[in-house]
Amino acid sequence: MVDILIIEDNIELGTLLKDFLKREGYTTYHAQSGEEGMRSLSLESVKLVLLDIMLPNLDGFGVCRMIREKGNTPIIIMSAKIDKEDKLAGLELGADDYIDKPFDIDILLAKIRGLLWRSYGAKEQQQILNDGNIEINKAAMSVKKDGEKLTMTLKEYELLVLFLENAGKTLQKDWLFNKVWGLDSFSEPSTLTVHINKLRDKIEVNPKKPERIVTVWGVGYKYEKVS
Repeated sequence: MVDILIIEDNIELGTLLKDFLKREGYTTYHAQSGEEGMRSLSLESVKLVLLDIMLPNLDGFGVCRMIREKGNTPIIIMSAKIDKEDKLAGLELGADDYIDKPFDIDILLAKIRGLLWRSYGAKEQQQILNDGNIEINKAAMSVKKDGEKLTMTLKEYELLVLFLENAGKTLQKDWLFNKVWGLDSFSEPSTLTVHINKLRDKIEVNPKKPERIVTVWGVGYKYEKVS
């Protein structure tokens, strides 16, 4: 699951939003067109959509209509088109909120938190993940083992979060690599194996016989919770 799908054709703005939201503890995906956004929604569940209106080909109004035909995923429209008619059009198509460009990032974050709270009846994102003697604090981006803070690289941390959030599921190598390094990464897929081994060294009782991060041969890895 992705917390927030950003559908924005402005690459610079989309990247800034993605980086900011990631620092706030959200998982994100940036689609640069309405078509790419809809493909992403068909492949993975999403908690909330940040949707630009002025998109090439399939515009934001069309995307909003299509999302509403499929379900009730919360939608916040982002647009430089601030006239009343455009706002009403978006809201009447089923958008939950509207923010004018350029916007204050703190206001956008408040809207996201409020909408997620109203939509799911809980805190916008579980901030603490636990498994036995392992505790992840997503707000602080920290990991503790037996109460002691572990030193981890960002990639190791992101992998561990993905594993705990998908505990018990077999995760394909390509999926893990793309989630952590991205489709446009210049890193080699073998980098994933190196990081998995380093992560095992830090959290497993016996890294050579891992009980948490288990290899599923020919497919990928599965995280087995010990508690």
